[in-house]
Amino acid sequence: MLYTPVRSGESLSPPDGKTVASASGDKTVKLWEVAGGWELRTLAGHTDSVNSVAFSPDGKTLASASADNTLKLWEAASGRLLRTLAGYTGSVYSVAFSRDGKTLAPASADGTVRLWGVAE
Repeated sequence: MLYTPVRSGESLSPPDGKTVASASGDKTVKLWEVAGGWELRTLAGHTDSVNSVAFSPDGKTLASASADNTLKLWEAASGRLLRTLAGYTGSVYSVAFSRDGKTLAPASADGTVRLWGVAE
């Protein structure tokens, strides 16, 4: 079973329910504090629209899928970029974590099916 991804303009909260991540057409992911609605940080690094975001089941890692043909893994607490997953020839529309958080399953315009191990 995979966790539901979020598309551009939508948001997703990790298990703690205190933070929300939003995918954006401005090439960023934004993290928001739920109770007050404050922006906590902006994750920049994509070169085209961010189409989807997904938190790992433990809430420690955030994945972003982009029209720049990449996936990025971020440390949710700090916003530090952990890893860029490339090799697509088309936009990556969506991403989801496996229930155990060890595998990413993206959907891409290039028609390929790839499962990525999350561990560095």
